[in-house]
Amino acid sequence: MKYLIIGAGPAGLTFANRLLDKGMEDFLILEAEREAGGLCRSADVAGAPLDISGGHFIDVRRPKVNEFLFRFMGEDELNSYERITKIRTKDNRIGYPYEANIWQLSVDEQVEHLKAIAAAGCNNGVPEPDSFLDWIPWKLGTKIAEDYMLPYNEKIFSTDLSTLGTYWMNKLPNVSFEDTLRACLMKKPYGTLPGHARFYYPKKYGSGELWLRMAERLKGHIEYGVPVSELDMQSGTVNGTYRADIIINTAPWTAFDRIDGASEEFLRAVPALKHSSIVVKYLPDVEDNEVNWEYFPDRSLDYHRILYRNTFAEGSAGAWAEINLKRYKKSEGDTAFVTNYAYPLNTIDKPRNISLILDEAKRHNIYGLGRWGEWEHYNSDVVVELALDLADKIDK
Repeated sequence: MKYLIIGAGPAGLTFANRLLDKGMEDFLILEAEREAGGLCRSADVAGAPLDISGGHFIDVRRPKVNEFLFRFMGEDELNSYERITKIRTKDNRIGYPYEANIWQLSVDEQVEHLKAIAAAGCNNGVPEPDSFLDWIPWKLGTKIAEDYMLPYNEKIFSTDLSTLGTYWMNKLPNVSFEDTLRACLMKKPYGTLPGHARFYYPKKYGSGELWLRMAERLKGHIEYGVPVSELDMQSGTVNGTYRADIIINTAPWTAFDRIDGASEEFLRAVPALKHSSIVVKYLPDVEDNEVNWEYFPDRSLDYHRILYRNTFAEGSAGAWAEINLKRYKKSEGDTAFVTNYAYPLNTIDKPRNISLILDEAKRHNIYGLGRWGEWEHYNSDVVVELALDLADKIDK
């Protein structure tokens, strides 16, 4: 065929549907699972949807993406929410982001945080460090680092933070002593605040329903239950059976058992890519009437985030916890789902390795796309936009 698409997650489904829009039908998708959706799949748990790879929401900030997605699930089928999130430390529960809500702490704690922010390296001309472990106190001050950012990131990634780089954080503004002081005096957030303030979630379904509908339009173009294990880059052949002029890979490069026709540098770069795995565990007796989700830096707890589904999934009860697989303490009777490929790890050497992989693959008409094809922690809305752009560019 002309196009072989590996993976029926948001990237692969969007790319394929855009091909159909353009009148192109000479393509096939191979999907390892028995249903489409990738990281955005949902399951029915206790009569309500639960997103089995963690919370996935539709951001409202990309009109082009929303216009495309609304074709499959109309805006009238979605609820719109103002995001309410909190951070639960051992002694406090404060708004997110932490640095904008220090005013919610006691006066003594506010003073300690302000002193640490004033002394932060980024506010005093200290060169930016290469290691994420050192970057956290350099950017946020030692107090936020010790009370929140260091323990939280240790939990979510469960890896040595000194092996992670800082290039993926360079768009974050410095934590301003003046803005933080103003927030404490005014008793409200002040300064630059993050996006994702509003999101959509289906009224009657989990987030996975949208992607199932996208797959429905592609009937006859998807083969399910076909894990991709072998890739021959020279001939454009997958599993020794499927051959295409152009391959769109949305699967993890490290998931291939064998890659032929690649350089030695390529074959060294692939296993150097690292990732983390998570468990999503259903919590039937946990609810909240205000907060959509909450972050937990407390090292004594195995989970790092709880999503209170009763606040965004109509008619639901309970919540779910997200836990790094290395930290998961399994209990008898758990309703839990494991996602082996959850987050790409931004190791110090990742930019060089993924750039080498993508450049060499492209020379063989193989394109990496999406969170795993590009090894970037993209949200689904970003993935959709990238897939639309690639389909428009590549099939002119």
